Amino acid sequence: MQITSLQQMEQIVKSNRALLWDGWTVVSSYPSDNGSTSKDGALVKGKWHIQRRFVPDENGWNIPNKFVR
Repeated sequence: MQITSLQQMEQIVKSNRALLWDGWTVVSSYPSDNGSTSKDGALVKGKWHIQRRFVPDENGWNIPNKFVR
């Protein structure tokens, strides 16, 4: 789903615990033991996570529909 409004994206991130901001980029992060070998793996507070980053372009953020409730 294409999100073009910063206000709408802020509301989506606020209502979803799996999403967080990294500057203008929205990051989906969840714990996973596979994070240690995944290209999308990240060590967060001593635990491995899988993180997917949604970088905005000139049209806004393109995020999966499952994050929009």
